[in-house]
Amino acid sequence: MSTVTHTSDQRRPDAVPPAGPAAGRRAGAAASIGGRIFNGFSHLFLVVWAVMVIYPLLWVVMSALKTDSEVIREPLSLLPKSLQWDNFARAWTAGIDSFFLNTLLVLVFSVTLTMLLGSMAAYALARYEFRGNRLIYWMFLSGLTLPVYLAAVPLFKGVYNMNVVFPLLGPNKHLTLILVYVAWSLSFTVFFMHSFFRTLPDTIAEAAQVDGASHTRTFFSVMLPMAKPGLISIGIFNVLGQWNQWYLPTLLMQSVSGEPKHQVIAQGLIELSVNQGYKSDWSGLFAGVTMAMLPVLIVYIVFQRQVQSGLTAGVSK
Repeated sequence: MSTVTHTSDQRRPDAVPPAGPAAGRRAGAAASIGGRIFNGFSHLFLVVWAVMVIYPLLWVVMSALKTDSEVIREPLSLLPKSLQWDNFARAWTAGIDSFFLNTLLVLVFSVTLTMLLGSMAAYALARYEFRGNRLIYWMFLSGLTLPVYLAAVPLFKGVYNMNVVFPLLGPNKHLTLILVYVAWSLSFTVFFMHSFFRTLPDTIAEAAQVDGASHTRTFFSVMLPMAKPGLISIGIFNVLGQWNQWYLPTLLMQSVSGEPKHQVIAQGLIELSVNQGYKSDWSGLFAGVTMAMLPVLIVYIVFQRQVQSGLTAGVSK
């Protein structure tokens, strides 16, 4: 009787068979198939994304080596019939040289001030607790939510009136553009460096202060070198953002008496295309765009590893 009862219990529909090697292999095969499908879709997406990014760059560079007739008649073709290197010389002598110098002059001071002031503010907000700390931090972050177009009228009015009090400031002054760039870039710089400084160990700063280092010495000699990956990453972002900035220079650096001597590179390229009138020099314009792209591409390629390490440093720590 006991044997029959045991057999009937095994045949019950609610009895769960034990998991064996076969079930484990089936689960592993299903996971492997799902992983291969996911990898296939991810690789396909990366290929499409690479084509969408690389093709426009190659198209601009190849169009800079064409004649005007080739640019107009065969706009989508990549390979030119013959390489027209004189397009770059013509674009350079048309005013690109002065645009480059103005842009470099502005970026050297604006990026330096942005990194210095942004890192100091982020360090103080991340490492010291005081009344109003979070309020100041959220005020910096609120700058990320404010479109620059909403501040166009008060910004231009303030810059115009400031010229009366401070002769070095005002419209068409490089110092004005530098200060505006610094104010425009501080929000993201403080946000990025604040998160990075919070990942640094407290013991090193405490050891430096025990040895007699002041807060300023601790920041510049100990903590700032440790934040080098983050500084390089945010510095690259600031260079790219300020190099490609067009709206603020157009608002503040207008041409005087038809002479675009104060303009920066992004604004100057638009000026060249507008001043052509009925005379089209598309190949020269593409050559100017190519020369404007090369510096930022070179900077990113050279510091690519530092940018990646700076972006992942906060996660890895």
